[in-house]
Amino acid sequence: MSLVLAARSLGVRFTGLLPQRSDLAAARRAPLADLLAGLTVAVVALPLALAFGVASGMGAQAGLITAVVAGAVAAVFGGSNLQVSGPTGAMTVVLVPVIAQFGPTGVLMVGAMAGAILIGLAVARLGRYVRYLPTPVIEGFTAGIAVVIALQQLPAALGVVGAHGDKVWAVAADAVVRFTRDPHPAPVAVAVGVAALMLLGGRWRPGLPFSLLGVGAATVLAETTPISLMRIGALPAGVPAPSLGFLDVHAVRTLLPAAFAVAALAALESLLSASVADAMTVNERHDPDRELFGQGLANLAAPVFGGVPATAAIARTAVNVRAGARSKLASLTHAVALAVIVLAAGPLVGRIPLAALAGVLLATTVRMVETGSLLALARSTRGDALVLILTFTVTVAVDLVTAVAIGVGVGVVLALRAVARTARIEQVPLEPGDHSAEEHALLAEHIVAYRLDGPLFFAAAHRFLLQLSEITDVRVVILRMSRVSTVDATGAHVLGDAINRLHHRDITVLLSGIAPGHEQILNTLGVAETLRRDGRIFPDTPSAIRYARTHVLHHTSTGAQPESDGAGHLGTG
Repeated sequence: MSLVLAARSLGVRFTGLLPQRSDLAAARRAPLADLLAGLTVAVVALPLALAFGVASGMGAQAGLITAVVAGAVAAVFGGSNLQVSGPTGAMTVVLVPVIAQFGPTGVLMVGAMAGAILIGLAVARLGRYVRYLPTPVIEGFTAGIAVVIALQQLPAALGVVGAHGDKVWAVAADAVVRFTRDPHPAPVAVAVGVAALMLLGGRWRPGLPFSLLGVGAATVLAETTPISLMRIGALPAGVPAPSLGFLDVHAVRTLLPAAFAVAALAALESLLSASVADAMTVNERHDPDRELFGQGLANLAAPVFGGVPATAAIARTAVNVRAGARSKLASLTHAVALAVIVLAAGPLVGRIPLAALAGVLLATTVRMVETGSLLALARSTRGDALVLILTFTVTVAVDLVTAVAIGVGVGVVLALRAVARTARIEQVPLEPGDHSAEEHALLAEHIVAYRLDGPLFFAAAHRFLLQLSEITDVRVVILRMSRVSTVDATGAHVLGDAINRLHHRDITVLLSGIAPGHEQILNTLGVAETLRRDGRIFPDTPSAIRYARTHVLHHTSTGAQPESDGAGHLGTG
């Protein structure tokens, strides 16, 4: 029976990831606006798709195929009405080492494996947890990715062939050395000119596709003048037939780390882009799990046609929203328009100089870096500044996956440290009750009550133990647990250790106000067993105080200890 219910639950969950009737209804609201927005995005996306395909090492045609296939699949199955997907600069950073080690087949396998991982994340409903990634990590690796992409473009921008190095910065340095030995000013002029046109023209008229204008002008210049520039090369006449020849079962284990890296990057960039799209509109809200599912299918489909791994692109999504897109029809139109360009203008696209595409990416890296946001984070707290700088440095010097792992790890440690500092143990005054001032003053010398505030977990446990161990000249310690927000195994173990240490010093420990959820873990670890047996756990602090006062009086007069039923009722023993 349980298996049947589990299967039904999984079926309902999977059905919720598929396209809904509401998607079709949205596409019917303003089809003309969506068509115009899709054509606008296609014009902007064309040079980017070419550039990212070249930057990945798979060639310009792979970038176009990715924009067409992945863009269409993600548009239909994704969880955002306004998202535009395709090849991105961040993804090329991960793919360059893969193609260097495993060749094109490795890239295709990594893309398909990443797609399967993304679908698994979607079915497991893990999309919502990406929002918990620390902002300094996101900003740090975004800035690092921008630098890495810029370094990757240096050989093409300088007109250098055959630069070598283990890391991207080493390849860039080698390209600079080779250029100084045999300088070629034409590629530099083309790259700088295209980048300048995009940056300056974008400020002047943000709505015009200056990237396409710059690439077109560079292509015409290369065709009509005797300057020597490396070209993209001829593109295939049509989209290649589907093929699964890239699959290699034996290489799965070797490529698995890269596949997880691609999947993590695709999930992160896509969900961030969807959040940006939501923020730019009024009523749009994306479904994170559906978005992961759509990106997973897109990355399964793209390698079949020779495309590289894809993800949603914030820049193209922003253009889509600004152009007036209302539904998934706009991003689907963008993919269809690019397919028409591939079929109709393949030979012309193949004449584009590589330096022009390098200029497109150089301008893109400048736009990727939000200087104001970086400065604000750097000035906010020392911890945020540390995570930001560390993530950025490791991204540039090592790789993206290591940078995110280190950034998240350091961020978690700093967050735990901050939470641990909110945990306090402070002495509180005893309530006078019906005792005279003289009696209360006398009892106060032997009884002390401590209130525990905040979480009692591993990060705060050591400090808690040190503070309790410093208690002197008392006979009874009351620990008020009602304000403890959480207790983990380490915190419970340390609490038990502190109680034992006080017991060996002939100090009686009483607990009051334990929450039911906390009582369970204390009982499981045996911390409360002895105290409960001796009647030293109380539902509230007044009951514990009455017992403590009687205990001190009995101990002072006879040396005997009173009995309690754990609710503040004293026996006669």
